[in-house]
This record gives sequence, structure tokens and C-alpha cells, in this order.
Amino acid sequence: MMTSVSKQFLRSPAQAVGTSDAIDDRLDPGFFKALADPTRAKMLACLMKCGRPCSVTEIAECCSVDFSVVSRHLGLLARAGLVEGEKRGRTVWYSARCSAISDRLRSIATAIDEWCPSCGGDSDGPGCPCPPRGESARVDVMTINGISGTERGA
Repeated sequence: MMTSVSKQFLRSPAQAVGTSDAIDDRLDPGFFKALADPTRAKMLACLMKCGRPCSVTEIAECCSVDFSVVSRHLGLLARAGLVEGEKRGRTVWYSARCSAISDRLRSIATAIDEWCPSCGGDSDGPGCPCPPRGESARVDVMTINGISGTERGA
């Protein structure tokens, strides 16, 4: 459901920063920080592919990472809500929170679509500055010599 504020399509950064919406909460830096590290991404992928809880020792062996480093990374992943740990005896068993991760990514995509200027996420709408899904952006550029051209994004 789109709020009345998001339908206004704010025009300046000063106006946008003063507005609070779901996109502000969904673009949580802690979530992206947890996913940004290659070691954490590898550990999370390993847990997802295993499909069962794994011990720190198993994850350390799987990812070829020191035991103490694995524990720190798992702590950050847990704080970001990407994994959960369950202590059984002296061992903590970690599992990926797959449905929570996919729900969160879906909600980010929905929030972005709600704020897309002119088209509300439908890039085929008239006057929409967004390229159609699957195509790269086209940007008009001018050189210092005054020669204009078009540059295609990768």
C-alpha cells in the first residue's frame, strides 16, 4: 500500500530526507554490511545449501576459515537476522533464515518499486525515466569540447 507522501514523488534531496517511509527501514545498513563481506556471504551460502543446522567447526572446515573468525562472522550475521543459533549442550548450531532473507529482499524490491518516479515500478509507463527491466540505463553525456553523445550503462 502506497502512502500519500510517496505519491507526491519528492523532487529534492532536502524534501526526501525529511520524509519517513518503509524504504528507510528496509534499506538497513546492518543487513547490507552482513551480506557485503565475501567470507560471510560464503558462510551464508554454505548454510543455505546444507539445509540443516551446522556447528561452528563444520562451517570453519567448509569455508576454510579460522574457528574464531567464523564465530565473529556468525555473530554479525545473527545480529542482522540472517542466521540463527541454537545452543545444544556445549555446541551452538547455526542455520540460515532463508524465508526471512527472501522476505526481506522482496520487501526492499517492493519499497523501491513504490518510490520509482513516474511509473511506480512499471518502467513501461509513459514518461518514465527508468529503463525497461533487464535493460541498462542510457545516459546523455557531454564532453569538455562541447561534443554531445550517448553512453550506454553496463
